[in-house]
Amino acid sequence: MASIEKSRDYLFPYLSCRNISAPEDDRQSRKVYAGHAPSTSVLDLEDNENVREYLVDAKGKQKRTPTLVHQAIRKTLRDTPDQFSILNGGMVIVARGAVVDDKEKVIRLKHPSIINGSQTQGELRRYFEQANGTPDDVPSVKYELIVTDDDDLIAEISIARNFQNDVRAISIAGRRGQLDDLERAVRLAVPNAKLRKSETDLISDGEFLDTEKLIQVIFALLPAQILGQIDPQIEASNKVFTYSQKTRCLKLFQKIVEDGPGEVYDCCLDLAPIAWKLYEKWKSHQGFRGTRIRSIERDNGEIVEVPDGVIFPILAAHSAFVGRAKRGTWVINKPTEFSDNELIESAKQAYMDIAAHNPQTMGKSKACYSTLFRITNIYARLSARV
Repeated sequence: MASIEKSRDYLFPYLSCRNISAPEDDRQSRKVYAGHAPSTSVLDLEDNENVREYLVDAKGKQKRTPTLVHQAIRKTLRDTPDQFSILNGGMVIVARGAVVDDKEKVIRLKHPSIINGSQTQGELRRYFEQANGTPDDVPSVKYELIVTDDDDLIAEISIARNFQNDVRAISIAGRRGQLDDLERAVRLAVPNAKLRKSETDLISDGEFLDTEKLIQVIFALLPAQILGQIDPQIEASNKVFTYSQKTRCLKLFQKIVEDGPGEVYDCCLDLAPIAWKLYEKWKSHQGFRGTRIRSIERDNGEIVEVPDGVIFPILAAHSAFVGRAKRGTWVINKPTEFSDNELIESAKQAYMDIAAHNPQTMGKSKACYSTLFRITNIYARLSARV
């Protein structure tokens, strides 16, 4: 099999190798090769530059069920391994350097990684493991090798080459480093927190924080003056999208990151730990005891979990209290006269009278958001006059 030496050089034996670099590749000092290699050559390659790893071995205890793609690869390897190289799309590999030895038919790769083809590699590994490392047929695999030391280009190639496999936006944002500052910010509330930055990071075992949910609750808490800079058409009293459109929230956040540092970005980061702790507080707020809201999960009378549809209008109502502290950071300043019980009672009435006892309807109802925001906005205005 191929090997990795101490220098992180990787010996990649090949069957055929052709330089297919375009003139623009030559001008940018990069190389592109294509050919076929024995499948043993790709088994030990890393895939750290890929936007997602082998989905069946996703991080966490809950493993993914093989998809139709995995099942198709397995069928080919089981029934017609001699056709694998023409039925499978192969893989795209990136390396920071490469030396081709035509005599020995081996390429010495510097810091290589698969950027498209992790599912193929995963199934090939499974194929070899089931045969105790020595299958009767060792299929060939197509490869494309891109040699460049441009880290930004590598990230963009990884994203572009995976679009055909419906890579989720969370993987793209994570690969571009657009969630790194957010992760550092939320650690003020949750020390050592790890944000989910890829679709293969599973939150079911508690190892990763739900990044998309975090961004949703941040947007629910954003004040009117910040929302207006993001999208003038968003009303502070109508944040239905924060509950029902998590992909939109993520894409809006990506745009904020791309626009660079500024008031909007600073506000999002300042509110991140506050928003998450507020969400956690209301998720099991004991003030809901006795409200008889049927959709709330209870255990011996204790509130265990309040549905997000009930929580998001409440979180959005808190945006009336968001403002700058003397040191310039964004904080929540709740008036001393304000009580959570007033929001709970109003949320109960909205849940019954407007949402017809359906938490999903409540989370998607403009009237529910407006009703709760009207209460906090009155308190905020009265407090400002004092």
